[in-house]
Amino acid sequence: MNILIFNWQDIKNPFGGGAEVHLHEIFKRIVAIGHSVTLVSCKHKDLSNSEIIDGINVLRFGDRNLFNFLVPFLYKEITKTQKFDIVIDDINKIPFYTPLFVKEPLLAISHHFFGTSIFKEAGFIAGSYVYLAEKLVDFVYKKTKFIVVSESTKDEFKNRGFDTSKFEIVYNAITQEDYPFQICEKETNPTITYFGRIKKYKSVDHLFHSFAKVKETIPNAKLWIIGRGDFQDYLENLSKALNIEKDVVFHGFVDDKKKIELLSKSHIVVNTSMKEGWGITNIEANACGTLVVSANVPGLKDSVKDGESGLLYDYGNIDDLTNKLLNVLQSDDLLNKLSLGALKWAKSFTWNDSANKMLAILEKLIKHT
Repeated sequence: MNILIFNWQDIKNPFGGGAEVHLHEIFKRIVAIGHSVTLVSCKHKDLSNSEIIDGINVLRFGDRNLFNFLVPFLYKEITKTQKFDIVIDDINKIPFYTPLFVKEPLLAISHHFFGTSIFKEAGFIAGSYVYLAEKLVDFVYKKTKFIVVSESTKDEFKNRGFDTSKFEIVYNAITQEDYPFQICEKETNPTITYFGRIKKYKSVDHLFHSFAKVKETIPNAKLWIIGRGDFQDYLENLSKALNIEKDVVFHGFVDDKKKIELLSKSHIVVNTSMKEGWGITNIEANACGTLVVSANVPGLKDSVKDGESGLLYDYGNIDDLTNKLLNVLQSDDLLNKLSLGALKWAKSFTWNDSANKMLAILEKLIKHT
């Protein structure tokens, strides 16, 4: 097959996230099998206009803020000189509305809708733009074949009026050999960790308020923050206001080796986001032998097996989060049980399985279109 993909960003773009990892890990394996993949994404000042990454031909065009307007023209130009068997539209941020102009068999991938949660991250004008752009998906993509990454995302489409009987789920996963898959020696002090982008909608401030309460019972507790983002200044000021700054460490962006070291040493990883498509960081923590306490919200509730790989708490309920953290930190039996369960849960998510399922879906769609 010759496959053409449109996504806002590629795996090397600093603004990329879980959606880019999902796309890259799956399609680099499809390339390795013998298929051709061209990915069209936006430019970045630190990246070349084109390069081959793990066999994927990456072409970069246009400004990040206006890339969606370029896509119809890019599609027209690229398909003038190349014949593609299928086009993939990775709907991540503002949609490209590819059903309006793509002639080849079309497959859309969706991780989640921002919905009203966008207004927590963006202002009214920018938020309204994203919100209305997503609403048009309900009309433009109504007959499009979809891949989603979780039952929660599938339910979102169903609630928006889509017939989801033909939707397929292709899970996010991890490269199993990169992780220890054992319970390693933990930090001397009880250590709670947040791992992910530091954005407002991720609600990491909830963890800071909860941690301040945890310290009332466990004075030697520590809080680690792994990741970077534009909400960090707020969190640094909040730590001072809560008088916990001496016990909070901002590790910033770390490489894979350091990431695994920190996740392995943590007693608990916490995910406070108000909404996600899945929650790949939860599985990464589990593969390091560390349980996850996560908000019970779309996406995250799919990536945590409540009572086995971790615990779910009511989003925004600081007392519920605090009680869950204290229950684990004050019970070695519960900590060990959930840590062992985390390892078992993480073993069930492999990129090879996800790639094989994606490949079968592509072949079937081409055959029947």
